[in-house]
Amino acid sequence: MRIVIAEVMHETNTFSNVPTTRDLFELWEWTRGEEIVNAHRGVRDFLGGMVDAAEQRGIEVVGAFAASAYPAGTITKETYDALLDELLSGIAAAGKVDAICLSLHGAGVAEGIDDLEGALIKSVRQQVGYDIPLIVTLDLHGNITEEMITEADILLGVHLYPHTDCYERGLEAVELAEKMVNGSLVPRMYRAKLPLIVPTSTTNLSPAKDINEVCYKWEKEPGVVDCAFFHGFPYTDIPELGVTVVAVTNNDAELAKRAAEDVANAIWEKREEFSLNILSPEEGLALAKAANAFPVVINETSDNPGGGTPGDGTYLLRAMLAADLKDACFGFIYDPEVAAFAHEKGVGATIEVELGGKTDKLHGEPIKLKAYVKALTDGSFITSSPMGKGSPVHLGKSVRLQANGVDILVCSVKTQVLDEQIFLLHGIDVTQYKIVSLKSSQHFRASFEPISAQIITVDSPGLTTLNFQSFDYKRLNRPVYPLDAVTR
Repeated sequence: MRIVIAEVMHETNTFSNVPTTRDLFELWEWTRGEEIVNAHRGVRDFLGGMVDAAEQRGIEVVGAFAASAYPAGTITKETYDALLDELLSGIAAAGKVDAICLSLHGAGVAEGIDDLEGALIKSVRQQVGYDIPLIVTLDLHGNITEEMITEADILLGVHLYPHTDCYERGLEAVELAEKMVNGSLVPRMYRAKLPLIVPTSTTNLSPAKDINEVCYKWEKEPGVVDCAFFHGFPYTDIPELGVTVVAVTNNDAELAKRAAEDVANAIWEKREEFSLNILSPEEGLALAKAANAFPVVINETSDNPGGGTPGDGTYLLRAMLAADLKDACFGFIYDPEVAAFAHEKGVGATIEVELGGKTDKLHGEPIKLKAYVKALTDGSFITSSPMGKGSPVHLGKSVRLQANGVDILVCSVKTQVLDEQIFLLHGIDVTQYKIVSLKSSQHFRASFEPISAQIITVDSPGLTTLNFQSFDYKRLNRPVYPLDAVTR
């Protein structure tokens, strides 16, 4: 048996003023052919699971094309055209294969294309036809459309947030492809759509944990292959934004419908429970200062680069600098200008800079700062988080500054903080600090929950704020809860 694997991964925040170009993809991944297989073998991501599963099963695996970019604004038309051409050319170059496994996101938007994934899958179908099995892995923040359901044989969503099960979904994709090829699986899918958007909701806590339990219960039923709760991505202003449930069965369309609708009903009954208590940075810091155990981790959810924000927001850091803190660190703020200036002046220098707040006005004004340069690095390390463990990260020129009792990390490439590696790189052991602040919504929990005494989420104006009412949705199908009063 022979399969071809490919990836086009982007979570698009349409409210961002930073268009997603080919350069932003090439900063993270733009690879072809055998290079894909070698780069992902043994890595805990979607493609890593596909590669390992194929090799464990004696299946020949061929890489077509893999591209991923950090979340940002709408993908430009030129970039989309290049992605599509590379994807189709890579699949064609693979020659005769028995199945196709695609790693996509589910919340991609390009200029003139609301449903990136549906468009890509349809284009692949137009090239290879409908006789060959096509299995797609997706992020649980996908806004799942009917076109995705129509064009793919199987859609597999991660169940966990943080996404520590991407690797397992990759394994499963190859396993199901093999079953389709040998004739033991004839998949049937059903999508249940809800007029609902939900905030970022970790799956080890209720209510998302409770919904997953309902999904798992259905997956134990004879004939049910998969049942996934897709949270949707609330920062894409498209008509089909929202929560969905996708169920896959073995040749039983009615069973797929029953499973998906049952989980959707459970979500709707718990819709009010998804609302979160929103704290300001000042309120969060007050709680952290009063805590007796440490470290206390404060996550700035409103400027989460993993959701398409600039990563240079200043609200939390400004509050920290004014709070008379000791044993506090902040990792990290995106500001290549300040990082380059610190590298120019060297360790031991005292510099005066305007830090952050350079992408837009929404995330706060630049901070006028006088700081001591404590350490300089190249920003490179290997991910240790269960999410993506083993993958290399390159954040460019990076610096550890010290000011007003706070150790501040500044990097040249934006990303959310997944684990403690960026701190360790700069000589900071987070377990020895009382307050550890970072930019992320939920993914950081995979590494930080086991080592933290408490986690406090703070919110402020930003492109991933939990306050959905602050967004000017123009294209979203209304009514939708909680923006509107909805009866279902």
